[in-house]
Amino acid sequence: MNLLGIGIDVVEVERIDSSIDEFGDKFLQRIFTKAEQDYCQSQKRSSIHFAARFAAKEAIAKAFGTGIGKEISWLDMEILRQPSGEPKVLMSGEGKKYAEKMKVADIKISLTHAEHYAAANAVVLTKG
Repeated sequence: MNLLGIGIDVVEVERIDSSIDEFGDKFLQRIFTKAEQDYCQSQKRSSIHFAARFAAKEAIAKAFGTGIGKEISWLDMEILRQPSGEPKVLMSGEGKKYAEKMKVADIKISLTHAEHYAAANAVVLTKG
């Protein structure tokens, strides 16, 4: 496998809290899939988990070198949790097509969060 790119992002949890308070479901549905919303809302402090997934999507887009936009949208990336606790990325829609075009073999991510911040990094690997 070859390295296509790496990305990192840090998000203030308060920023996500404010967006949820101001825009509610409109914000959540624009950024997060139903499965992501269900997972985050099942957690004690959902905004930390939303912030970590927001950071992960930004980090993935940076690793692709595209940003969020034409090639990859917010909902093209889904951050799920495997039974082991490891986060997993599922690509769909135009983002999946773009990943296939770029010959992506795997996307590795790591999430972390504290009281005020959430962060994520992403590594996009291509088929050799």
